[in-house]
Amino acid sequence: MLPSPSSATVHPTIPYYSGLLPGSAHRGHQPTRPADERSRERIRRDARLPRQGGGGGRSRPAPGTRGGGRPGECDRRRRGMGSKYTRGCCGWLIVALIAALVATAAMFAIMKRKPGGKGHHKKPLPVPGPPGAIDSKYGDALGVALQFFQVQKSGKLENNQIPWRGDSALTDGKEAGLDLSKGMYDAGDHIKFTFPMAFTATVLAWSVLEYGDQMSAAKQLDPALDALKWITDFLIAAHPSDNVLYIQVGDPDLDHNCWERPETMTEKRPLTQINKKSPGSDVAAEAAAAMAAASMVFKSSDTTYSDVLLQHAQKLFTFADTYRGLSSETYPKLQDFYNSTGYVDELLWAASWLYHSTGDQTYLSYVTVQNGKTYAEWGRPTWFSWDDKNPGTQVLLSRLNFFGSKQISNAENEGLKSYRDTAEAVICGLIPDSPQATASRTGGGLIWISGWNSLQHATNSAFLALVYSDYMLSTRTAEVQCSGKYYSPTDIRNFAASQANYILGDNPMKLSYLVGYGSNYPQQVHHRGASIPADAKTGCKGFQYLHSPNPNPNVAMGALVGGPFQNDTFVDSRDNAVQTESSTYNSGTLVGLLSGLVTTSSVAQSFT
Repeated sequence: MLPSPSSATVHPTIPYYSGLLPGSAHRGHQPTRPADERSRERIRRDARLPRQGGGGGRSRPAPGTRGGGRPGECDRRRRGMGSKYTRGCCGWLIVALIAALVATAAMFAIMKRKPGGKGHHKKPLPVPGPPGAIDSKYGDALGVALQFFQVQKSGKLENNQIPWRGDSALTDGKEAGLDLSKGMYDAGDHIKFTFPMAFTATVLAWSVLEYGDQMSAAKQLDPALDALKWITDFLIAAHPSDNVLYIQVGDPDLDHNCWERPETMTEKRPLTQINKKSPGSDVAAEAAAAMAAASMVFKSSDTTYSDVLLQHAQKLFTFADTYRGLSSETYPKLQDFYNSTGYVDELLWAASWLYHSTGDQTYLSYVTVQNGKTYAEWGRPTWFSWDDKNPGTQVLLSRLNFFGSKQISNAENEGLKSYRDTAEAVICGLIPDSPQATASRTGGGLIWISGWNSLQHATNSAFLALVYSDYMLSTRTAEVQCSGKYYSPTDIRNFAASQANYILGDNPMKLSYLVGYGSNYPQQVHHRGASIPADAKTGCKGFQYLHSPNPNPNVAMGALVGGPFQNDTFVDSRDNAVQTESSTYNSGTLVGLLSGLVTTSSVAQSFT
């Protein structure tokens, strides 16, 4: 777990970007800094900053001035001097005007070659074919990143490839007559939180659906499917009846009073459930989204398992929508860990995945005609995270607008267009030289919202940008327009690659933030299992290993650590959990990002 705010340096939350969609409303109050332990960099849905600085462009000289100089200088000279000075001044003015015209023409020519040139429309790029040559940098990184899911597994391990890991939490769920031993520990401790675990599964399934061919070409599809099924097996077991879902295994207070390996845990691991009287629509809907997405992944290889997942997804969505409530209000202690700020975004997210997996128009109508205007926050781009699913929904539903469907009504199409317009606003905020570009970046070019788990939004944003660019490429959509400037799929892909490259070592620290990749990566990841020798007998109180100045004896392969501060610095200390703790939900989108970059390929027009 990350430390409490009172014991950590506070970094202000930063707005998405200064420009909203034309004609959209915006709110005038500042976002508050989130209070949860894991993801304080997220922005609350009810706190968007208004437009700043007229859209973020440079200020222009006032009329009658030249670049901020004093007004009418030549005219003033002419009034106070003889005619020869007038002729001389005006002659120089003519020369200056000619020079300015030449410079303008040259600039226009340059702008035509640079991304985002004003008034310059781009030609559609050719649709790529099957996966091409593998980029070894991204291929190697993908292989490393997928290993973190093996590191985080709970339960009786199968084909274990991590030598210092063993079986753990084998009796989880026993008190309720259930087997909840599978699933994954979310970070450097040993609690199993269903909310972020389900989000990890959703984005991992999405990654496979979009980039399974690329994963296969890089020989990494099987590890991705294995990780996904390990989570969905847990979700099935955690949903024993229509209106019951177990959302937590373990007691965070007991867990945090210990520093031990998961294989040697002895403290009690109580269960927390949501039901009709104790609702948690956010968690139930996220679990529905995960199982709906995963049902499409396994449809061709295991029809029976796919059907089971889809049945659970539909029942969970009905439960979430019928018995509405927020898990962190039902169980206030969750506010210290995963403090969800709303559930309507999860309902839209889940319904979107259910439409893709079933083709049932009821779900499409739910997200467009029935609830789009009220809940989708059209025109208000936000940051994609385990807490805020709106940007993911916007990009996912853009797929329908890109590829089309004969059965979609005009009203539903209007809603889909609004989702796509907002998705484009998200993209315009990410491209560095866009007039709508967010200023929330480090000097090294990384999207940065807060010091807490700073790589989360860079990774998530890059993943969404890459997916959107591939939708454009596969439909021969030439460009997006951002306040009069035009950007191609290549421009958007280049942004996504820049974030991946930063993570892999192209940064001011020359440090790979992906543990196990390259020759220079963090040595003191805030992770209990990695920090304690496999043969050590610590009992509960192995805190000497937390505070040790030595490198971890075990490498947490594939861990994406929290990341740098805004000045691009990083302190590699196990006690610095703000920067050195890793999480499975960061890894989910990282796998998708690397899979999309590992080679070029067109995306499928339909998931089914």
